[in-house]
Amino acid sequence: MSNEVSFQIGTFANGEQPPYPGIVVAGRVYDTRTVLPYPTTAALLGDWEPALRSLQDFANAVTGDGRPVEELRVLPPVQQPGQIFAAGANYREHIIQITVAHRIGTPGATEAELREQAARETDERAANGDPYVWVGVPSSISGAYDDVILPAVGENHDWELELGVIIGRRTRDVGVAEAVDAIAGYTICNDLTTRSLVPRTDIPMMGTDWMRAKNAPTFYPTGPYLTPAKFVADPLDLEITLHLNGDLMQKGSTSDMLFGPAQLISYISRYATLEPGDMLITGSPAGNGSHHGRFLRAGDVMEAEITGLGKQRTVCR
Repeated sequence: MSNEVSFQIGTFANGEQPPYPGIVVAGRVYDTRTVLPYPTTAALLGDWEPALRSLQDFANAVTGDGRPVEELRVLPPVQQPGQIFAAGANYREHIIQITVAHRIGTPGATEAELREQAARETDERAANGDPYVWVGVPSSISGAYDDVILPAVGENHDWELELGVIIGRRTRDVGVAEAVDAIAGYTICNDLTTRSLVPRTDIPMMGTDWMRAKNAPTFYPTGPYLTPAKFVADPLDLEITLHLNGDLMQKGSTSDMLFGPAQLISYISRYATLEPGDMLITGSPAGNGSHHGRFLRAGDVMEAEITGLGKQRTVCR
């Protein structure tokens, strides 16, 4: 791979023209339809392995001018988006922070005692337990530079920056080693949550309601691009950062995950079929609004970055 030119893929629009799939090489965008017969990135992912080889050949030999990415509208990288599978409670320090913020644990316990209890239970789950995964709706996906629309229903709209994993082959009931082959690439996703809508006090036996808390339109800013897996040396060694109005709120490493991407894919595949173009979001590091006691308001600007995957900038309306 040492002589290969690195690239990313995404979906782009130019003025009023229909969106198109593009390959990004050195900050310039080239329409993949000039060399591949796929009208969308979703179709390209449906034939990922040969498409990847052709894209690599193109990137290695590119000579045209392309278009500077700044001149184009950047849409969510996979069009049309597939299913969303989302891991919850998957970063050790995040779990501990949430536990303390919401005082989950022994009644009357001090913050130090709650932290110790959460750490002990989290380590036990990582060693002997299973991931926790819920499902999101693709209609809630927005672009990396699109506005985030804060819904009128509910309060305490929160951020959770996450590593997104894009699936590149149909996957069902696979082990961890085989699950790695299902990964087409990686992206950035900010998994937004309306905290006040999570609890269901009217149905205590059900506990939580992730559908209404996490699936408002624009609540999954995704992209800007899909970075092929071969260009990400270690997905468990990436830095995740989120700034709110210039202030650093989240700074963590994917090394803090309890269950890595391959483990999550293997787990999900026991119960559901993953399809090309689906996205797995892998949990968020510490530093969300519940920890800071500061939630999103109209006019807020979120700037988010994951090592090697690009940057997002979204404005709350």
